Amino acid sequence: MHNSLKVSGSYTYYQKGEGTPLIILHGLMGGLSNFDGVAAHFSTAGYKVIIPELPIYDLPLLKTNVKQFAIFLRDFITHMGEEKVILIGNSLGGHIGLLHTNLFPEKVKGLVITGSSGLYENAMGESYPKREDYEYIKKKTQDVFFDPIIASKEVVDDVFETVNDRRKLIKILTIAKSAIRHNMAKDLPNIKVPTGIIWGKQDAVTPPNVGEEFHRLLPDSTLYWIDKCGHAPMMEHPDTFNSILSTWLSDNNL
Repeated sequence: MHNSLKVSGSYTYYQKGEGTPLIILHGLMGGLSNFDGVAAHFSTAGYKVIIPELPIYDLPLLKTNVKQFAIFLRDFITHMGEEKVILIGNSLGGHIGLLHTNLFPEKVKGLVITGSSGLYENAMGESYPKREDYEYIKKKTQDVFFDPIIASKEVVDDVFETVNDRRKLIKILTIAKSAIRHNMAKDLPNIKVPTGIIWGKQDAVTPPNVGEEFHRLLPDSTLYWIDKCGHAPMMEHPDTFNSILSTWLSDNNL
């Protein structure tokens, strides 16, 4: 995927397919490639799949927060010439999608969240006290998934490199604290767009009760479970994730 990234203005993004714009938002420690399976499937199913690189490390420290990422997303959608889009977000990406939809509902026709922050999450905002210990980082990364095999050496190496880069670590901790501060419990009842909630039954970062609470608070939501699955369903069970997403899109005429 990284070999096919496009640059337009200040934005870097992946784009494939034609049709209804489907914009995917990666998580704080995640990358565009986390959604390879989703992009490959839906770009040949009548959707224009667009995955922007979020400015996790690029904004001034005082603007490194969830609200600024939501504004970035609005500006990106406008820059791309899109009017109404479907948003899909994992973890921090789900939080950004929720806040963007709350602030700019006229730009969103549907929203899908999976393992989203915004209500409660474990392992956000910690200081990585043993960040120089590779085995510690490996275990922390494996804990994100139900099946530790998903945490490949490439994935672990990327996390290890990131948390040992002091500039990046400061941004990560700043964003994590912003996500905790920006609790959306009071805002969720105002989000009227159809919302799909796809959750791993064994998610240890945003546990199942968080998915249930999102479902309770979002007025037009549908909750789907994936068993033997942690915090990143689109990585652990891409075929099941795509099947659920296809069903939800069809049920909501999207």
